[in-house]
Amino acid sequence: MSEELICYAVTETRSRGRVFTERPHPYRSDFERDRDRIIHCSAFRRLEGKTQVFTPGLDDYYRTRLTHSIEVAQIGRTIAKILHLNVSLTEAICLAHDLGHSPFGHAGEKVLNCLMAEFGGFEHNQQALRIVDLLEHPYPDFTGLNLMYETRLGLVKHRSPYDKPQDDTFAEQNCSLEGQVADVADRIAVNSHDLEDGMRAGLISSKQLKSLEIFTEAQSRINAKAIEDKTVRRTRTAKTIIDTLVSDCIDASEKTITRANLNTVDDVYHHSENLIVLSAENNAKLMELEKFLLQNFYLHKSLIQTANQIKNWLEQLFERLCRRQKLMPGYFQQLAAKEGLQRTVCDYIAGMTDRYCLKMLEEI
Repeated sequence: MSEELICYAVTETRSRGRVFTERPHPYRSDFERDRDRIIHCSAFRRLEGKTQVFTPGLDDYYRTRLTHSIEVAQIGRTIAKILHLNVSLTEAICLAHDLGHSPFGHAGEKVLNCLMAEFGGFEHNQQALRIVDLLEHPYPDFTGLNLMYETRLGLVKHRSPYDKPQDDTFAEQNCSLEGQVADVADRIAVNSHDLEDGMRAGLISSKQLKSLEIFTEAQSRINAKAIEDKTVRRTRTAKTIIDTLVSDCIDASEKTITRANLNTVDDVYHHSENLIVLSAENNAKLMELEKFLLQNFYLHKSLIQTANQIKNWLEQLFERLCRRQKLMPGYFQQLAAKEGLQRTVCDYIAGMTDRYCLKMLEEI
């Protein structure tokens, strides 16, 4: 593998390895094993029942955290492959980047952060690290998944307009280029797919979007006026936006990497600014879309009403579990003595699917 990758890509020989030493696998690389461990862990499965924008079960066509994560991984693989980076590491980070999300999406995260204000707060990137280092425990000799250093680094350093890393766990200024690819892939996927889902839900209309250059250019490329089926038109528009941004990311990143004159992975770590980027022109267009989605979709009155309900639900559940910790599984009851009651209750709630959270509220 290392011979096929560029000199500043992460490889097994350049890696800082695992906390607990393990024997090499006969036919899988260490980063392939990380990817597989993430796919097989219970936290990854539960993403199927966690809100992306719409609550799972409301409609079969809307995305969940799980489908979003898979779509991010597909975009990330494409970019990493063309740039001669470590595809398996990129895919592992992409698949795991949302493991720490609470039920009910960003609204749930805000509530947990408020509830935990006196106990260190709650931030889903840090929570993802807690999950892979502590809360998952499928092995007899250690807790966590024992992932490679660079996979864990990519989770904690994950950046987006909605993710502001607050990390003092790792000394590096930045993560690897593979982690940076995951950042851009997430941003591309979330905006194009939330646009598609918002239009499908009828909360966003084509008329509203005519002022957005990124939308009108995509519609022009597919000759949208000639496509009668609304579903096909929406889908092709979103996919065209993805294709445009992925191609732009590859071209722009090749230029920034060349200017940075990288020779090693450490050169990447010491570079404070991301080197996997969009061009200034397309970044501005994407920012315009992000602003539009915030104002017209995420803050839509129907979603705001749901957010107010979520606050009440999680506050009730948090208070009840703090008073009756025996309602939690035995592993979490044992964890409370070491990690603190409030942090453990937060861990337990954060791991719930939307449906299980509501079911538990009804039961107690």
